[in-house]
Amino acid sequence: MSEKIDTLLDKMRALESEILRELQKKELEFFYEVRQGRIRFTEEAHARHKLLVKRFAAYVRDSRFMIILTTPVIWACFIPIALMDVCMIVYQAICFPIYGIPKVKRSDYIKLDRKHLAYLNWAEKFNCEYCGYANGVLACATEIAARTEQYWCPIKHALRMKSMHSRYRHFFDYGDAEHYRQHIETVRRSFEDIPKSDEPETPPPPAHDPPGNDQTASSRPYVTMIE
Repeated sequence: MSEKIDTLLDKMRALESEILRELQKKELEFFYEVRQGRIRFTEEAHARHKLLVKRFAAYVRDSRFMIILTTPVIWACFIPIALMDVCMIVYQAICFPIYGIPKVKRSDYIKLDRKHLAYLNWAEKFNCEYCGYANGVLACATEIAARTEQYWCPIKHALRMKSMHSRYRHFFDYGDAEHYRQHIETVRRSFEDIPKSDEPETPPPPAHDPPGNDQTASSRPYVTMIE
């Protein structure tokens, strides 16, 4: 890969980190914090959320008929998605140790945390958790497929792609036969950039109260939801 592309990808990762820092600021704005896998809303925010719950009867009444009619179609997709989830778990458990590929940590992609939002009724929580599970499974499967592709065929496409997966930067240029034959065994085992699953995650910086707020974050009463 050319030096220019490497530089652009480094800038993309820097921008992603900046986006994550901006998203973390939302914890302060909406009065919650995430620490060691636990979500904690302030008691005041939790109580306010409960006042905004839309009752199930009103939720159904306000939904368009065609939306209600297509609900079984959406939920029928759960079967192939769950089957894919099981297949991906079995596949990487059997094959990745043989190939020397680090396993994809499923919990990094499947996050079921919307059930803690007190302003959602049970149907909304159910739908939100389904969406989180489905998209998480697909994202996890994409990463598993990307690592597999790096092992079996790390060659870029000549045709323009809409998006690139996480391992694409390590691939050989299309048509670069010499480098492919010389370095294929090196590239198909180049996973040093992937953190080991047993390495602890770096905790986010502690949140700070906005100016003028005389109550520190640690002294506020919180309602803890275990994720």
